[in-house]
Amino acid sequence: MRQWVLSFPFQLRFLFASRPEIMGWVLGIVYRVIATHLVKKAGHTHQVAKTGAVTLIQRFGSALNLNVHFHMLFLDGVYVEQSHGSARFRWVKAPTTPELTQLTHTIAHRVGRYLERQGLLERDVENSYLASDAVDDDPMTPLQGHSITYRIAVGSQAGRKVFTLQTLPTSGDPFGDGIGKVAGSSLHAGVAARADERKKLERLCRYISRPAVSEKRLSLTRGGNVRYQLKTPYRDGTTHVIFEPLDFIARLAALVPKPRVNLTRFHGVFAPNSRHRALVTPAKRGRGNKVRVADEPATPAQRRASMTWAQRLKRVFNIDIETCSGCGGAMKVIACIEDPIVIKQILDHLKHKAETSGTRALPESRAPPAELLLGLFD
Repeated sequence: MRQWVLSFPFQLRFLFASRPEIMGWVLGIVYRVIATHLVKKAGHTHQVAKTGAVTLIQRFGSALNLNVHFHMLFLDGVYVEQSHGSARFRWVKAPTTPELTQLTHTIAHRVGRYLERQGLLERDVENSYLASDAVDDDPMTPLQGHSITYRIAVGSQAGRKVFTLQTLPTSGDPFGDGIGKVAGSSLHAGVAARADERKKLERLCRYISRPAVSEKRLSLTRGGNVRYQLKTPYRDGTTHVIFEPLDFIARLAALVPKPRVNLTRFHGVFAPNSRHRALVTPAKRGRGNKVRVADEPATPAQRRASMTWAQRLKRVFNIDIETCSGCGGAMKVIACIEDPIVIKQILDHLKHKAETSGTRALPESRAPPAELLLGLFD
């Protein structure tokens, strides 16, 4: 798997944040451009070769700024259909800097044409800019605009640049030479994990699916402001950003997506409705594959490909139900209760037991006996 990271100019970040349905169409354009590049580089056509990707749409930058960009985990090659119905994987070489630049140019050109057809982008001889009616009249619009441009959104300092702490600027691009840049868009594909590097792939998946705010880099100043440390210093030497409390809340509000916006997308052979998904995934789930009846025993390969609910709780939420919280000993799941009526009865019983077995209240305080006081002070 290879990570492809695509960033957009400020105007498109603003458009995608306010019009997420447009972002979905643009993501389809981006996937088709990169998928076509991989298929052609492997020496095949779309009729016989397929690739796939999982996209995590991130809305934040390292300074808690609104920055809609795509992290796409692409197959580092293509699956070629065989005559007997199976699929064989063909690896392709990593993209070169000229290839990344050409891909970025193609993406920027096609996205621009699409937005023009939708009436969202206007061009003149020198510049391109959003149409006046491209953005909805929404109360969140000013907060999003200030967040994208690194400016204070509320308070007496509204409109000014966010206060920063800086050190000596670094030299060179943090991505190195392996990046394509065209008209404010950039494409990077320098991180990959081989099929046998499962730990590296898991770290990569955790990185691109991380939350917007890292509590380890968040602190308060003596004056009560919020200080946030950047994961990597900017090229101008910026290491921290400082927010007033109200502006910090406004910055977080701008990062929240609109309701019912799915930030995880599956493409190609990984798409839920793809007939190739059952051929290339360990769980063998996909269109056209026979669903195993619950009573049928799972094969050893099927058991290895799936995780128990206890393992999923530990992996995703760091909740370990197989370790006793009191003594640290190992625990074993002896029953799985799924009947809602039975579950409610058990929870009601535990609640009643906790209420009745609580700490007994102490009696009311009272003064010492009078005869004891007389004996002490005679």
